Amino acid sequence: MNVRETFEGLTVKMNEDPSHIEGLKYVYQFKLTGEEEGIYQLKIDNNQAFYHEGEEWEPRLTLEMTDINFVKLANDDLNPTIAYMSGKLKVHGDLGHALKLQALLKKYQ
Repeated sequence: MNVRETFEGLTVKMNEDPSHIEGLKYVYQFKLTGEEEGIYQLKIDNNQAFYHEGEEWEPRLTLEMTDINFVKLANDDLNPTIAYMSGKLKVHGDLGHALKLQALLKKYQ
């Protein structure tokens, strides 16, 4: 699975079952390196999830990693704490919201 498919699958799952994103209003930005290098955003607002390639919205949190590590993170195959401590994941913004994102991703596996 690649980055685009991962985002598409995640937003479809969130929109089919918005129970875990109720009341959440946040823009997560992912700055990825590798074959699918680029800026990707996940916006959660009004009980809906959207994803965009490029910078469309003002992010509150930016995560930097490789495209491979993003797919692993989204599929719960990468421990975010270990990735952060080992430098595989860089967080710009509220670290607490990065942890909330991981909990959210687990709910939509």
